[in-house]
Amino acid sequence: MPTKAPNTLTELMLLLVLATLWGASYSFIRVGVETIPPITLIAARTLIAGGLLFAIVRWRRLSLPKDPAVWRRFLIQAGLNSVIPFTLIAWAEQTVDAGLATILNSTTPIFTFLLAAVVLRNEALTARKLFGIAIGLAGICLIIGLDALNGFGRQLPAQLAVVAASICYAGAALFGRNFKGLDPMMPAVGSLLCGAAILIPVSLVVDRPWTLVPSAASMLALLALAILSTALAFTIYFRLIQTLGSVGTTAQAYLRVPIGVAIGVMFLGEPLTPTAGTGLVCVIIGVIAMTMAPRRKTANG
Repeated sequence: MPTKAPNTLTELMLLLVLATLWGASYSFIRVGVETIPPITLIAARTLIAGGLLFAIVRWRRLSLPKDPAVWRRFLIQAGLNSVIPFTLIAWAEQTVDAGLATILNSTTPIFTFLLAAVVLRNEALTARKLFGIAIGLAGICLIIGLDALNGFGRQLPAQLAVVAASICYAGAALFGRNFKGLDPMMPAVGSLLCGAAILIPVSLVVDRPWTLVPSAASMLALLALAILSTALAFTIYFRLIQTLGSVGTTAQAYLRVPIGVAIGVMFLGEPLTPTAGTGLVCVIIGVIAMTMAPRRKTANG
C-alpha cells in the first residue's frame, strides 16, 4: 500500500506557525541579551527546551535512541542548528538592528537551495523554485523598506555572523534528512541536549552565570525563547523537513519577515513601510512557489 501523502494545507499552516515562533525569537533574544550574556542565554535556552522535550518524550513512554551513530548525528545537528547559529545571532543582536538581522537571516533558503542543488545535487534546479527565491527576497526588501539597509557595513563582523548563522541553518535543514524514520521529537530533543552539553561548560567558564543579575524581562524572554521558539518550534521543524523537504521548510525564513514586522508594529510601535502590503504578497507567492508539490503526470492506460 502506498503511504498517504501529507496534507499540503496542514503542512503550510505548520510552516506559518514555525515562522511565527522563530519570527518572535528575534524580539525575545533582543530583550534577553540586555542582561544575560549571549552564551549563557543560549545555553539556558537549549537546556530548558531540551529538558522540556525530554520530559514529554518520557511522558509519551518513548525511549531515546541508544545507537551511538544516531547520537553522533544529533551532535552534528546540534552544532548546525543551535549551538553555532543561536550563539552567533545572540551575539550579533547586541549591535545589529533587528530589521537588518532579519533580512540577513532570511537568506537561509538561498543557501539551502545552493547547497542542495550544487554541492549535494539532490534538489532540482527548477524555474519555479528560482522564481520563489527571487520574489521572496524582493518582498522582504519591500516590507522592511530600503531605509533598513542604510546601516549595512557599519557593523560588518556582526552582520557576517548572522549570514554565517544562515549558512548553518541551511546545512542543518539538509542534514536533518538523516533522521527519517525517527519520531520528529527525537532529533529535536537529542540535538538540544547535545547543544546544552556543549554550551553549559563554556557558559560556566566564560560568563560565570552565578554572578549575573538578569532582569525579570530578560528571564521571561528566555522562557518564551526556550519553550515556544525552541522546544515547540523544533518539533514542528523536524516534521516539516520530512514532509516539505529542506528547501520548502527553510522558506519559513521569508515568512518570518512580515511576522516580525507585525510584532514590531503591534507591540513596539514601529512604523510600517509604505510598500509593506506589496511585499507581503510577494513573500506569500514566493513561499507557495518553493513549497508547492510538483504536479505528477498521470499514466495513460
